[in-house]
Amino acid sequence: MASTSSTPAAAPLAMTSASPVVGIIGMGDMGRMYARRLQSSGTKVVVCDKPDAFATLQTELADTGIQVLRDGHAVSRVADLVIYSVEAAAITAVVREYGPSTKIGATVAGQTSVKAPEKAAFEKYLPDDVDIVSIHSLHGPSVTTEGQPLIIIHHRGPEEKVKMVEDVFRSFKSRYVYLSYEEHDEVTANTQAVTHAAFLSMGMAWKCSGKYPWENARWVSGIEVVKVNIALRIYAAKWHVYAGLAILNPAAQRQIQQYSRSVTELFKLMVGRHEEELSKRVWAAREAVFGWAPSEDAVADEDGGRHPILLSEEILNQFTLGTHDPKSQEEPNSHLSLLAMVDCWAALGIKPFDHLDVAGTPVFMLWIGVAEYLFRSRERLQSAIEAGLSDRVFRSDDLEFTVAARGWGECVSFGNFDLYERRFMETADFFAPRFDEATKMGGKMIKAIQDAR
Repeated sequence: MASTSSTPAAAPLAMTSASPVVGIIGMGDMGRMYARRLQSSGTKVVVCDKPDAFATLQTELADTGIQVLRDGHAVSRVADLVIYSVEAAAITAVVREYGPSTKIGATVAGQTSVKAPEKAAFEKYLPDDVDIVSIHSLHGPSVTTEGQPLIIIHHRGPEEKVKMVEDVFRSFKSRYVYLSYEEHDEVTANTQAVTHAAFLSMGMAWKCSGKYPWENARWVSGIEVVKVNIALRIYAAKWHVYAGLAILNPAAQRQIQQYSRSVTELFKLMVGRHEEELSKRVWAAREAVFGWAPSEDAVADEDGGRHPILLSEEILNQFTLGTHDPKSQEEPNSHLSLLAMVDCWAALGIKPFDHLDVAGTPVFMLWIGVAEYLFRSRERLQSAIEAGLSDRVFRSDDLEFTVAARGWGECVSFGNFDLYERRFMETADFFAPRFDEATKMGGKMIKAIQDAR
C-alpha cells in the first residue's frame, strides 16, 4: 500500500487575514470538537446543523466566536474549506442538498468513517470547479488529537490545496497519513471490522445470558477484564459509527460475514471434539497472520520482532471489574472470540498489524492487542484449544457468543440500519450503568500499557 505519514511542526499556525474560512456542516460530537479546536487556533469557523437545531446551537456557541448559520447552503457559500461531519448513512442526502451551493474554488472534505459513499456523493453532486481533499481523524471526540492519525485524501485539485488542509489542522498536532479513498476503507476495515464484530458479539452474548460478566470470578482479571472493558467501551459509543463501517464499507461486510463463519466452524469443531482439525486450523491461522510457525515462540523485540501491545498478567491484573483472588487458579477458556478473529484474518489474507503504523491509535491497538496476547504464547494458545475441546464451564458462553456472532453477520448482510440500532441499543441499555467506570478504567489501562512499553 502506497502511503506516507508525517507529523506536522508543533508550533500552531499563525493565522492571517488571508487564512481560509472553515465551514462545518453537521455539529455532532466530532463536528463540535473540530469547530472548537479550530476556533481556538485562530481559524474563522462557520457551522450549521439540522435546521430545527439552529436556535439551540446559536445559544450554545454564543460566546465562542464560532458563527452559526442557518443551513448548509449558507455555510457552503462562504467557506473556503467545507467539512461534512455527518453520519456515513446520511452523507449522500446531505451533499445532494448542499453540495451545489459550494462556492467556486472552495475545497470540500468529509469527516466520515466510511469513504465509499462520501466519494460517490462528492463526485456526483459537487460542482466541477470545487476541489476535494478529504480527511478522517481516527479517534473519538474525547481523545486528544495530539499524535493521533489524521487521514488526508487528495482526490481532486492542485497540491496546494493539500498544503492548505495541512495548515488548517496544524494546531491539532495530529500525525498526517496520506491515503486514497480506497486505501482508507481497506485500512479501517482491516483494523476495525472484525474486532467490532467480536466485541459486539461478546456484549450481546452476556446480555442474552442475563448476567454481567464481572459478577462471575472468571471474567474479572487479566485478559478477561480487557475483553469486558473493550466491549463496554464500544457499547458506550454511538451505534451509527459502527453501523456505517459494517454496512457501507464493502471490505468490512466481507470480513464480518467471514468472522461469523469462523466462529460457527470453530465452535462446531470444539463441540464435535475434532482435536486434530481444530489444532491444525488454529496453528495455521497463527502462522498466516503473525508469521510464527507452530514450533516457534513469538520473535522477541530485540531480535527484530514487534514489541507486544499488551504486556504481562501482572500489569493487566491492576485492573478489575469485580472481586479477584490473585491466589485463585485461572479457569480454562476457549477464547473462541479471539480464535475466530485470527482465523478470519487468515482466511481473508489480512494482516491488520501491518496497518498499525497508519491506524495505530491506542484504542485500536488495545482492540487488536487482545488477539496478539493470546497468540504470542504457545502455552496460552494450546490451553485455549484444549479448553474448547473439553471444558464445559464456558460452553454455554460460547454457544451464546456463536448465536450473537451469527446474528450480527445476518444484520450486516441485510444492510438494515434500524435492525442494527435495535440490537446495539438493547445491549447498550443493559450495560449502561457501568459505562462511566469502563471508560475511566480503559483510559487507565491504555496509559499503564503505554508507560510500561
